[in-house]
Order: sequence, then C-alpha cells, then structure tokens
Amino acid sequence: MTIELSKQFSLVNSWINELRNVEIQHDRMRFRRNMERIGEIAAFEISKGLEQKGIEIQTPLDTIKAQEIAVQPVITTILRAGVPLFQGILNYFDRADCGFVAAYRKHDANDYFSIKQDYLTCPSIEGRPLIVADPMLATGASLIEAIKDLLTNGKPTQLHIVVAIASRQGIETIENAYPDAKIWVGAIDEQLTSKGYITPGLGDAGDLSYGEKLQR
Repeated sequence: MTIELSKQFSLVNSWINELRNVEIQHDRMRFRRNMERIGEIAAFEISKGLEQKGIEIQTPLDTIKAQEIAVQPVITTILRAGVPLFQGILNYFDRADCGFVAAYRKHDANDYFSIKQDYLTCPSIEGRPLIVADPMLATGASLIEAIKDLLTNGKPTQLHIVVAIASRQGIETIENAYPDAKIWVGAIDEQLTSKGYITPGLGDAGDLSYGEKLQR
C-alpha cells in the first residue's frame, strides 16, 4: 500500500517544491530541514496505525487511563542521504531504537551503476514495527538489498518505508517485493531515465545535504 503525502494539498507540497527548486537547493540547512519535516509528517501518520496499550497516569489532581504505543519501532536508514529524513522520524519516535545501512550506487565510466552494500548495524526487529527511511526511490534496487539484510535481524510486525521522492517504477518494484509494506512517499514522479535517475526528481539528495563526494 502506498500513501502519497502530497496528493491532498498541505505544507508537504511546499517543502517538496523547495527540495526541487535549484534556486533554493544551495541552502543545505534548508534542504536538510525540509527532508526532516517530511520525515516528521510521515512519523505522525505511521503512529496512528501502531499497536496501543492501556496505561495509567498520575496527574497532580487525579489518575487517568490513557493509550500509549505498545512496542517502540526500529528506525533505519541508508547512509548518507537518508540521515535528514531519518532524523525527522526520530524526532517524533524519540524512544525508538535505530539501525543503519551503508549502500550506494557504484558508477562506471558510462554512468551506469551497480549496488554496493558494505555495512549494516541494527538491533533485533523481532516483533517490532520497522521503519526504513530512504529519500529517493528510483529503481528500488538498493532499497530491496537493504531491507533484505535488515530482515535477517528478525521478523517485524509492520514494515513502513518513508520516501521523499519516488518513481512510479520504484514504487511498483517495492510493492511487488514487499506487498505487506506501507510506503509513505512525499511525491511520485512518473519518469525514470535509462540510467536510473528520477525525473523531474531533485538531484542527488546526499550531495545536496552534505556536499559533493569523491567516489573511491
């Protein structure tokens, strides 16, 4: 199931507009903050569907019965581009445990790429909701590799994938691979180039957040 957060107009549309705008993208702090905001909105929406438990709270005047999240989620991201989006989710699920995956596109001389995954650290996700933050969902290849490895750490009760911009092809690829997952996406772009870039997209989210990298 895929939920497009900008389909019904809200502030999310304004944040995505700024993420895409080349005249605003040079402001790295603003770019990171807009990614973070999308993560916060997604976290709020995800929280509505989490398992609840009853608790009692002592106020200064009385004791009341209330509802609380039964099991805290595990939040994960793909380094480095996913960090701002991940931080937005963590801002709201501030008692969650966290995991990290280092996966990237290794480009050749013709600008075609293969997926390289060098590092993963994650707590047990057995019996817990799993949230995966990845700002750009293009072909879906790197995300599938990351999720496959994350699932070696247990079977989650729910799988949520949070994305800022996705291609239609990438969405369909993930839906086929993980039909029970919920995909929370800021906006869906219809086109994917022959070299696997989302268009109109927004460019390289990692470079826009942290500066251009040298590929070794």
